[in-house]
Amino acid sequence: MSEKKKLSLTSRIVIGMVAGIILGTFIRYVAGDNAWVSLYLTNGLFDVVGQIFITSLKMLVVPLVFVSLVVGTCSLSDPSKLGRLGGKAVGMYMITTAIAITFAITAAILVQPGSGIERASDADFEPSEAPSVSEVIVNLFPDNPINAMAERNMLQIIVFALLFGISMALIGKPGERLKGFFDDLNAVIMKLVVILMNVAPYGVFALMAKLFAEIGVEMIGSLAKYFLLVLFVLLAHGLIVYPLFMRVLARVKPGIFLRKLRDAQLFGFSTASSNATMPITLETVTRRLGVSNSVGSFTVPLGATINMDGTAIMQGVATVFIAQVYGLDLGVAEYLMVIMTATLASVGTAGVPGVGLIMLAMVLQQVGLPVEGIGLIIGVDRLLDMTRTAVNVTGDAMVSCVVARSENDFDEEVYYDKEAGKKLEEL
Repeated sequence: MSEKKKLSLTSRIVIGMVAGIILGTFIRYVAGDNAWVSLYLTNGLFDVVGQIFITSLKMLVVPLVFVSLVVGTCSLSDPSKLGRLGGKAVGMYMITTAIAITFAITAAILVQPGSGIERASDADFEPSEAPSVSEVIVNLFPDNPINAMAERNMLQIIVFALLFGISMALIGKPGERLKGFFDDLNAVIMKLVVILMNVAPYGVFALMAKLFAEIGVEMIGSLAKYFLLVLFVLLAHGLIVYPLFMRVLARVKPGIFLRKLRDAQLFGFSTASSNATMPITLETVTRRLGVSNSVGSFTVPLGATINMDGTAIMQGVATVFIAQVYGLDLGVAEYLMVIMTATLASVGTAGVPGVGLIMLAMVLQQVGLPVEGIGLIIGVDRLLDMTRTAVNVTGDAMVSCVVARSENDFDEEVYYDKEAGKKLEEL
């Protein structure tokens, strides 16, 4: 008798996600008043399992980024290639962010999600202060690399790893000996990623069950037009714009790209964190999509830090929405200012906690809209944040493929091989 075929990781994650949504919804509307359920399930078992899963993913981010970047950098035969990689990656991320917010503003102007909604008297939001340009530049360089790793300051970690890798490449035999150690360490970390990928369905189940036990559909009802419009633009950007870039710039069939990226997208959706999803994104980009490690180890961590396409879409729709709710008209100059501010801020506010809302506050202040209007949309932002993260993860992978193609570091055979990287899902 033949052995029963094992379900794919994607199928198992989807099953865990759907089961969690169903159970969470049941708890919300049927057993929500039960103190035992709330104490031991929603805020007990589900919360503990979900938080352990997220923490485990985040645990790998710093060592993975540092080690993979060092390995990739010290393998470069031409150190000047880093400058080209950085310029291309940052340029691509800013271009897609500008497209995203332009698309969002245009859609919001046509649909008018804020029409007919009365301003909520209790809406309130206190924005954090955004860093200045000079602070951002200075803060790229760590005065204490260990402290940067402890605080998960990704840009500082990236800079230190690049400098460390370049030094290894230039020093000769000591660097070669050290490279062997980092290669082995990288293999061990990737094995940890594979282990976590296999327990992901249980973590996703717990996260979804807790989330939907706490969030009811009635919260979405009053903001349905805004919610659905942001969701539509996010999906359109992820399923149309990115595949178009893959077809035109990477010169490959985009359907394979979306199919192979499903696991990373599901991780991004369930965790709502590009940083937490980074190990899975890097695994997918290098092992399944054919991007070389020297490119992927640089573009993926950079994208997880500065790629804000999903957030830019939310900002575009939210800006028009808040203006309509408050009865304020924005002209062409104001909309252009919104596009420019959001695009530049996507790099300038990278790594700041609550970056999405800080960026939105900056945009609203720039065009003279009331910042307290952010309080109107906070209620539904958690669900949209999950979709935004899946879109951002897709953008990180797309830019990695395009940059790798431009550097002739893209393996088409791996890209078109349906089985490439699949064996890594098996323990």
